Amino acid sequence: MQVEEAVKQRKSVRAFKPDLVPLSEIRAILEIARAAPSGGNLQPWRMIVITGHEIEAVRSIAMHSLQENPLGQAGDYPIYPPKLNEPYRTRRYLVGEALYAILGIAREDSVGRLAQMSKNYEFFGAPLAIFFVIDRAMGHGQWAHMGMLMQTICLVAQERGLATCMQEAWAMVRDSVGQHFGLAPHEMIYCAMAMGYEDTKAPINQLRTGRAHLDEIATFLGFASQEEQAISLS
Repeated sequence: MQVEEAVKQRKSVRAFKPDLVPLSEIRAILEIARAAPSGGNLQPWRMIVITGHEIEAVRSIAMHSLQENPLGQAGDYPIYPPKLNEPYRTRRYLVGEALYAILGIAREDSVGRLAQMSKNYEFFGAPLAIFFVIDRAMGHGQWAHMGMLMQTICLVAQERGLATCMQEAWAMVRDSVGQHFGLAPHEMIYCAMAMGYEDTKAPINQLRTGRAHLDEIATFLGFASQEEQAISLS
């Protein structure tokens, strides 16, 4: 599989088969992905990979935490800014509506939507999950570097026949889960990633989100003069 193909095929999978992923396979993926870019070679991350009874323990902690505090524990590191402006608000709204439409969950069905949201804390049935931990002293640049590691893991997994879903929803219970893992005071969980084999029969996995047109997000400068120079040299 070429890199281009892996990038295009990768998506957020929200229904997995129960088939287990061998430890040798996940180690092979992470061994490759650890070559991801890192500014100043800080490599300001740590990964906690869980499966089996540990997944069940973390699920239980998350649900108990949210029952006690439905607003979550995002604290100073919210998933989204408090007030999204345009076009970001509309983009987020549209993907949510598309997801619930595939599942046949009406807008007014708050119970159904909440039930679907809670599946985040079940890793959507994935048999494996990775938690990404960062030092609290790190800034936005280092968070971006960790994102490059995560994307690299996703692409390597895609090439090897595994599906993934990056889950910022775990920020809502990061304190409780961090205590469970025994993180040091200077460490914090950024998010988790579900990993496993895609349930291709699940309707929710039909969702493919669109992207902004290239000309909305990219500006090209200096190319006219470059072309003129090429013509004059020909």
